[in-house]
Amino acid sequence: MLKKGLVEIYTGDGKGKTTAAFGLALRAAGWGHKVLIYQFLKPSTLEIGERFAIERSTIRIRVETLDIDWDMARSLDDPEHRGRARQAIAQVLDRLGETAQNAFYDVMILDEIVFCQAAGLVDIQDIRGLIERRAPTVELVLTGRGATQALIDLADLVTEMRPVKHPFETGQGPRRGIEY
Repeated sequence: MLKKGLVEIYTGDGKGKTTAAFGLALRAAGWGHKVLIYQFLKPSTLEIGERFAIERSTIRIRVETLDIDWDMARSLDDPEHRGRARQAIAQVLDRLGETAQNAFYDVMILDEIVFCQAAGLVDIQDIRGLIERRAPTVELVLTGRGATQALIDLADLVTEMRPVKHPFETGQGPRRGIEY
């Protein structure tokens, strides 16, 4: 158990937010901390290398996903999809708030919750409620593009990933094991 948990945000348009959070999870687990990673908008059917590595190992990190019908390219513009996502995310945040309050995990990573807030899929009040409700020993890590100033103000540590140069600019697609 940590003496004092902080709120961290990994945001920005650059690569590496989720990967950094998974790295922190590995470090924490290596020191015996109990870790939960909750992935929003990345259903269990989505192939993600970091998740595969944890599932195939004996590392004690729990990974959960919000398994809703969601497509990043189309769902944001679909009012029905947005409504279902908002409802599901609010329910999950309420449950995660209880989990954080009871300090069941030492480290809780909410992957893509920053994007969810920026895209209007979750209210800042719901995230603030989870932060305020958590036990003081729980480290909370929030990832995703588009951190609002209101969200940044709630954090103790904010890292912005900024693209300087990326092979995508020259038309190279994502590579299994590197970008996902």
